[in-house]
Amino acid sequence: MRLRLATFNVENLGDDPKASVLLQDRLAVLRPQLEALAADVLCLQEVHAQREGPGTLRQLRALRTLLEGTRYQHCALIPSVGPRGDGPQDHHNLVVVTHLPIQTFESLHHRFVPPPSWRSVTANPPQEAAQPVAFDRPAQHVALTLPGGRTLHVFNVHLRAPLAAPVPGQKEGPFVWRSTPGWAEGFLLAAWKSTAQALDVRLAVDAVLDGDPNAWVVVAGDFNAGERETPVRLLCADPEDTGNGALAGRSLHPLALRVGEPQRYTVLHAGQARVLDHVLCSRGMLPFVTQVAIHNAGLPDEVVAEHLAPPPPESHHAPMVVEFDVP
Repeated sequence: MRLRLATFNVENLGDDPKASVLLQDRLAVLRPQLEALAADVLCLQEVHAQREGPGTLRQLRALRTLLEGTRYQHCALIPSVGPRGDGPQDHHNLVVVTHLPIQTFESLHHRFVPPPSWRSVTANPPQEAAQPVAFDRPAQHVALTLPGGRTLHVFNVHLRAPLAAPVPGQKEGPFVWRSTPGWAEGFLLAAWKSTAQALDVRLAVDAVLDGDPNAWVVVAGDFNAGERETPVRLLCADPEDTGNGALAGRSLHPLALRVGEPQRYTVLHAGQARVLDHVLCSRGMLPFVTQVAIHNAGLPDEVVAEHLAPPPPESHHAPMVVEFDVP
């Protein structure tokens, strides 16, 4: 059987009538992209959710509109839920879309790693006590049943971007800081959030491998980091980093490396092509990888797009799809 798994940051997918780009204008671009992926498992990031009325749980209305008339129309939609377990949040939800049978699903929010505590050194007024540095959003763990009965463990992630986190009294505006020390501390906090959440997911992966060392595991999503940056290296746990060949079976492998240059990029930033979206797979899956593709034709440069009015309807991230031959 052919199994196709894809990841795609659809970037602020919502149906707000006051948005700079309306949903109707985005459908003509995003629907063909999703159809071209032909995915059995689709990991999405940055999906907004909407309330149908006061006091109601938020629903994936914009996503359901996007999927109408596509191969995914009748698939199950598994959204991440907030820390209180009260359904998807208003913005930046994760969603796994699939037609495969679902065994279990869980949103991971400090599942293994508690929030680090930090007393700000630049806050104004000064903080009297340390405060928790919590993740911005959860990750997902979804267990699916493949034909033949094998379990596929899918982790859908969206790690913190390398943008300085807020520090009390240190910002003049959304992107304007009052001092370099304040910005530097905010940048440190952002790096902590990204790295700590990568550790949380890594420990969740190891918990799966504890139960089955040959488990099929995929970690996919927007990592906001390249393959040699700390969050990705932490998740991969390559033997070159652990220094222990006996742990090779625990490593995850970045499949973007199977895409040749110059097509290997998922984001363009001021002319620089980077791989920030990844699909990592466990060692036991490697012999069954038959195709890896990044659909980046026509991808806009995110820096240029920010200065266009209105901005283009495309996502600034390219989707990535991996095909496996399931025995």
